[in-house]
Amino acid sequence: MDELKIGDLAKRSGVSVRTLHHYDAIGLLVPSHRTPSGHRLYGRDEIARLQQIVSLRQMNFSLEQIAEMLRGADAQRVIAMHVARLREQIAMQQELCARLEHLASSASTVDELLQTIETMTLFEKYYSKPQLDALAARREQLGESRLREAQSEWPRLMQRVREELARGTDPKHPRVVALAKQWRALIDEFTGGDAAIEQSLRNLYANESAVAERHGADRALSDYIARALS
Repeated sequence: MDELKIGDLAKRSGVSVRTLHHYDAIGLLVPSHRTPSGHRLYGRDEIARLQQIVSLRQMNFSLEQIAEMLRGADAQRVIAMHVARLREQIAMQQELCARLEHLASSASTVDELLQTIETMTLFEKYYSKPQLDALAARREQLGESRLREAQSEWPRLMQRVREELARGTDPKHPRVVALAKQWRALIDEFTGGDAAIEQSLRNLYANESAVAERHGADRALSDYIARALS
């Protein structure tokens, strides 16, 4: 691939020229070459680094933290971290589905009602109306039967992963890798491929870590799965 001028990189990546200038000024993303007239040129290595920066920014790391992380991180590790964070966020969405189904089918305690209200409020806080409509359409597409199956699969799968983690099983062990692939397949079924919804999920979990931990999506478990898939 030929090197890209800053304007071309901005257009194709969606990262503004102003942001790229700033990254250059602070030494976070320095172009590989410059033309005789002084125009910045970005090669494959710089573009790969930009992908890592964007991933880490979407996980709400500061530029200072990103600079420190990239000194010792490789691209696969950064991608694995990003994937793990997305999986945590999707798990929370599925938890809300389970709570609403429970409310619809039985009498509920005050604690159950309050927890459901909290989750719904968070969804309204982080999702736009079109995104909520898209999530509802995705739910309808999958069907209630499949959603119930998935809700019963998640706790069992998470428990099996926790058991392997507690045993100290190497994440690259075939048994753990198989569980990680099941984890990935179950989540991929529900994402719908909507980048905006994924961004809202990232924002929610980044800012509401206590909720994520309460739902069992703790960082140790996610990192273990990420290492199995990396």
